[in-house]
Amino acid sequence: MCGQRLERFVAFWTLVFIRIVTGLAGEGRSVWKKDTHFSPVSETQMFLYDTFPKEFLWGVGTGAFQVEGSWRKDGKGSSIWDRFIHSEFRDAGSTDASSDSYTLLDKDLSALDFLGVTFYQFSISWSRLFPTGVVAAPNEKGLQYYNTLIDSLLYRNIDPMVTLYHWDLPLMLQEKYGGWKNESVIDIFNDYATFCFQTFGDRVKYWITIHNPYLVAWHGYGTGIHAPGERGKITTIYSVGHNLIKAHAKVWHNYRKHFKPYQKGMMSIVLGSHWIEPNKSEDALDISKCQQSMDRVLGWFAKPIHGDGDYPEELKNEFSFLPRFTEDEKNYIKGTADFFAFSFGPNNFKPPNTLPKMGQNLSLNLREVLNWIQLEYNSPRILIAENGWFTDSHVKTDDTTAIYMMKNFINKVLQAIKYDNIDVFGYAAWSLLDGFEWQHAYNIRRGLFYVDFRSEKKERIPKSSALYYKQIIRENGFFPKESTPSLQAQFSCDFSWGITESVLKVSTPLQDLYLWNVTGDGLLHKVKGVKLKTRPAQCTDFVSIKKQLDLLEKMKVTHYRFALDWSLILPNGDLSVVNRQVLRYYRCVISEVLKLNVQSMVTLYYPTHAYLGLPGPLLQTGGWLNQSTAYAFQDYAALCFRELGDLVKLWITINEPNRLSDVYNRSSNDTYRAAHNLLIAHAMAWRIYDEQYRSFQYGKVSLSLHSDWAEPANPYFESHSKAANRFLQFEIGWFADPIFKTGDYPATMREYIGFKHRTGLSYSLLPSFTSEEKQLIKGAADFYALNHFTTRFVIHEPQNGSQYEFDRDIQFLQDITCLSSPSRLAVVPWGVRKILRWIKKTYGDIDIYITANGIDDQSLDNDELRNYYLGKYLQEVLKAYYIDKVKIKGYYAFKLTEEKSKPRFGFFTSDSKGKPSVKFYNNLISNNGFPADYSVCGPSNQEKQCSFCLFISQKKPLIFFACCLFSTLILLLTIIVFHKRKRRKRFKAKSIQCICVSF
Repeated sequence: MCGQRLERFVAFWTLVFIRIVTGLAGEGRSVWKKDTHFSPVSETQMFLYDTFPKEFLWGVGTGAFQVEGSWRKDGKGSSIWDRFIHSEFRDAGSTDASSDSYTLLDKDLSALDFLGVTFYQFSISWSRLFPTGVVAAPNEKGLQYYNTLIDSLLYRNIDPMVTLYHWDLPLMLQEKYGGWKNESVIDIFNDYATFCFQTFGDRVKYWITIHNPYLVAWHGYGTGIHAPGERGKITTIYSVGHNLIKAHAKVWHNYRKHFKPYQKGMMSIVLGSHWIEPNKSEDALDISKCQQSMDRVLGWFAKPIHGDGDYPEELKNEFSFLPRFTEDEKNYIKGTADFFAFSFGPNNFKPPNTLPKMGQNLSLNLREVLNWIQLEYNSPRILIAENGWFTDSHVKTDDTTAIYMMKNFINKVLQAIKYDNIDVFGYAAWSLLDGFEWQHAYNIRRGLFYVDFRSEKKERIPKSSALYYKQIIRENGFFPKESTPSLQAQFSCDFSWGITESVLKVSTPLQDLYLWNVTGDGLLHKVKGVKLKTRPAQCTDFVSIKKQLDLLEKMKVTHYRFALDWSLILPNGDLSVVNRQVLRYYRCVISEVLKLNVQSMVTLYYPTHAYLGLPGPLLQTGGWLNQSTAYAFQDYAALCFRELGDLVKLWITINEPNRLSDVYNRSSNDTYRAAHNLLIAHAMAWRIYDEQYRSFQYGKVSLSLHSDWAEPANPYFESHSKAANRFLQFEIGWFADPIFKTGDYPATMREYIGFKHRTGLSYSLLPSFTSEEKQLIKGAADFYALNHFTTRFVIHEPQNGSQYEFDRDIQFLQDITCLSSPSRLAVVPWGVRKILRWIKKTYGDIDIYITANGIDDQSLDNDELRNYYLGKYLQEVLKAYYIDKVKIKGYYAFKLTEEKSKPRFGFFTSDSKGKPSVKFYNNLISNNGFPADYSVCGPSNQEKQCSFCLFISQKKPLIFFACCLFSTLILLLTIIVFHKRKRRKRFKAKSIQCICVSF
C-alpha cells in the first residue's frame, strides 16, 4: 500500500513538473500572452551566436513533380498535375523537362556533395513506379532510378528521407475514383506504400507519408489553384482532409506492424502552417482568434495525429458538417507519428487571402510557432521538413534576400532549442534546385541552385544562399564574425565626453520680475505688476539658460556641442545687420556652461532636410547653388570667431553637408553644385580662423560628416563589395577626400559618374576645382568629426537617371535579424569600429571626434535600448582606440533633449524629464570607459591647468580691474618714495651749509 502511495505521489509531482516546464497539451494559446514589461534588448530575443547540438541533422528537400521532368519518359504514367498544367497553364511546354533530375541525377548528387548535408528529403513519383496508381508490376525504369538515387545517397553518407506522396496523384485514380474524395484511394495508397517499404525500406530510415495535406485539400479541392483544380464545396474540402488523415494512419500502422521491427525506421506526415499574431497581445479575444486560426490550419491535421485523435473543438463547433471519427478511429489515429514534421514557408502564406487570419496579423516568427507546437502537442520531437523563401524568376545566383530569410529562420530554430528547450532534431532547406513551383509555375524560384531551364545541360549553379547554407552546415550554426570579446580598458585621461544638441532656440531676456523656486518646484514665478528698472544686461536675463545648465549638470559631461542659428544672427545674410541680442545670448550660454567646467563645441551651421537654416535673402538668391553664399558664410564665421572665439576651442563649420542631397535633389548637378559651394565655404571659414584667430584663440576647426559604415549585403558577390565601397566614396569621400587627402573629389567617384555620363545612363557631372580652390580646400580641417548612427547593408542595383542617389547604383537591404530601433536603425556596434579604422586607413593618423552617436528609443521611463546601444557602441569605440590605435579624442552622445514630434533620441524628454540612460552615461563618463577595477585617471596637471585657464577666462574684467588697481598702487608708492628721498637730500644739504657757516 505504501509503495502504491509513493508511486502515485511521484507520478503526481512528475506531472506537475512537466506542466511547469513544458505546459500540458492544448496550452498553445499561452504563446501569445506577452510580458508587458518585456525588455526590447533581451538576449533571448536577439540574434544568437551559438551552435546546434552535435547530432543535429542538416538536409535539403525537393518534390518529384517539381524537379524530375521527363513526364512521359520510360513508361511513366500521367499525374493530376500533368493534366492540370497542360489545361490551366499557357506555357505548358516548358514544364516537360523542369530541372530534369530524372536524367541528370549525377548533377543533383554533386549539388548535395557541395552543401555537405546529412539527409536528402525527396519524394517518389507514384505514377513513375505505377503508371495507373494501382500496385502491379512496377515500371522498371522508374524503380531503377529510385534505387540508384538511394544507393548513391548512402554511398555519400547522406540519409534518404522519402516522401510517399507530394501532391502528384496518378491521373487514373482521379478519373476513376475522384481522387482523395473517395475512401477507396486510402487502401490503394497503402498498397503503394507497402511496395515502397518492401523495396526501399532496408535502406530508408525516415519516411514521410503525405506532404502538407492542408494544401492538398484546401487548394486541390477548394480554391482549385492546385491539381486536380476542383472548386468544391467546403464539405468536400473537409471530406478530403478526413481521408488524408485516415490514409496516413493506415500506412503508419502498416509500417509499424510489418516493417519497423526489423527496418528500424521512423515515420511522420509533414504538416504545414502559417503563424499569426494578435493585434493586441493583452486582448483575450484577439488571442482566441489567433488560436482559432491555428486550429483551422495546423490543428485540423495535427490534433488528430499528434493530439487526442479528434479535430479541434473550434472546428467541430463551427462546422456541423465536419466528418466525425468514431472512438475506435480516434484511438487508431492518435499518435501515428514518430516525430512532428513541420513545413514553414511561402506555400503556407501564399495566397494569404485564403488563410483564416481572423482579423489578426501574419508573422514569420518560426520560433513562436515551434513554441505553440510544443505547448499544444505535449513537446514532440520536431523536424523542420520544409523551410525557405522565394525569389523572383529573373533572379539567378544573387538571391540576397533568401540569405537573410534563411539566416532568420535558422536562428529562430536555434533560439527555440537553446532558450525554450524545444526538441528540434533536424532542418531541411527548401529546395535543392529551382523547379516548377505549383500555381506559380516558373514565375518564382526556390532553389539553392540555379537552373537555366532553357539550356540543354541544365547546370546546377550554386546561389549565394547555397554558399551561406554550406557555411552554416560546416560550422553547425553561427559564429560571430565581426566582434571581439569585451575590453576592460579606459580612454585617455583628457578624453572629451560630450552631449550633442541641435540648433539652440534663442530666448528673450526677462523684462518682468521673477522669483525662483518659491514653492520648491525649481521654477521661475512671475511677480505680477512689477517691472524691472534699467540695469546692466546679465546672462540670468535669459530664462532658458538656467534649464540648459541644469540638464548639463545632470549629464556630467566635459563638452557640450550645440549649433548657432545663422538666420537669427545675420537676418540679411550679410554684416549689414547684426543681431547683438542673439550673439549675447550665445555668449551667455557658452560662458555659463564654462562655469560648470564644461567646454563648448560650437557648430556654425546646422541644416536639416526640414529646415535649411539659411537667412532669407540668401535663400532667395539660390542658397548654396549660388557661390556668393559661400562668401556670406565666410563673413558669418569670421563674426562668430571674433565675438565668441575667446571662449570656444572646438568649432564645427557645417554639420553633415553630405546629407544636403535631401534638399538639393532637383537634379544630381544641383546636388553636386551645392556640395561644391559648401566645401569652399567651409575651407574659407577654416582659413579665416587659421590666419586671423588661431594664434591667440588656440582653437580647432573642422566640419562634421555623416559617416555610417557600409557592409556588402551579400558577402559572396564582389559587386556588393564594390557597391559598399562606392557608397563610402559617394557619402564620405565626396567631402573628406578634398579636405584630408587630395584637394579634389575621389577619383573613383569622378570615374563612376563619368562612365554613366558617357554611356547615356546619367547626365551628371562633378564640378571641377581650380588650382587655387584645391589649395584652399586641401588640409582645411584640424580633426575628423563624424556623426555615426548605424551600418547600411548595400546591394549593387543599376539605376538610370540624373539623381545623386541613382549615380551610386546602390540599394539598401534591411537585415531582419538585426536589433532595430523604432525608426528602423539597425544596431550594429562593430560598424563604428570599422568606420573608424577605415578613416585611419584612408586619411591617415588624424585626430577624430565622434560628434554624434545615438539611437531613438520610444520609452520615456525605461530606455533600455539606448543603454544597450551606448554600452555596445562605446565598447567598439574603445577597441578602435585601444587595439587599433585610432586617435579618438572625444565621444558625443546624441542628443540632450528631444522634441515631441521627432524620433525619441533625447536623454531628456521635451519637458526636461531625465531618462535612465542619463545615469548609465554618467557611469561611463565617471569610469572613463570600462575599467577592470579602478580608474587610473586622477586630477591631472593638464586638468588643473585647464581649471586655472577657465578661471582666467571667466574673471577677465575682475582681473583687469585688479591689475589696474595694483599698477596704480605701485605708481603711488613710487612717487611717495621718490619725494621722500628728495626731501632727505635737501635736508642733508642744509645741514652741511650750517656747519660751514660756523667755521
